[in-house]
Amino acid sequence: MSATAFDFEKARFNMIEQQIRPWEVLDARVLALLGQLKREHFVPEAYRALALADLEIPLSQPAVEGECMLAPKVEARTLQELDLQPQHNVLEIGAGSGYMAALMGRLAQQVLTLEINPRLADMARHNLARAGLDNVRVKTADAAAHRFAACVDAAPYDVIVLSGGVAEVPTDLLELLRVGGRLFAFVGDEVVMRATVVTRASEAGYHSAQPWDIVVPRLRNFPEPTRFQF
Repeated sequence: MSATAFDFEKARFNMIEQQIRPWEVLDARVLALLGQLKREHFVPEAYRALALADLEIPLSQPAVEGECMLAPKVEARTLQELDLQPQHNVLEIGAGSGYMAALMGRLAQQVLTLEINPRLADMARHNLARAGLDNVRVKTADAAAHRFAACVDAAPYDVIVLSGGVAEVPTDLLELLRVGGRLFAFVGDEVVMRATVVTRASEAGYHSAQPWDIVVPRLRNFPEPTRFQF
């Protein structure tokens, strides 16, 4: 007797209405995109039935700490904060399965996403190709190495996204922003992290906002705190 097919469309509707809208994600472009891009196509087969659930999805089996897709509501609110436009050049650090890069690729002109784990980088390339995203490039690299040298070739960026937690925002990354550009990161430790948006207001001036709190896995090899203050 065959198992009943999982109703992803019903689960997708519930994800948007019960998880994402209540988390203050009301941008019509974001909500429409979440309904169109099949999140389950970016999830490992073993966890596919959980693709639209309100939890982090492991990207390795057995699970490896830090290698996961963030909860849908976190990805959705991050995307809303970015306010991506069709002319934007975007850098993401932490490609994972490629889902966040795919969302951004649907809204921006081009996306460069870096992934430190070669296996996950290959997964992201496969998923993005299957989704038809030819404006998203996946690069296997330790983004934090050598003062973020792997990020320089496509700079300046309109938007930089750190898809994991960091102790602080590195100044070397801020220098890769175009004036008027924004960097998004989850800043803090495992007790409290704050979604942080830093805008480059001028060549030497920045201002920041921290609109909401969340705890997410840390990005690997990022620097520990210094005394730098915005």
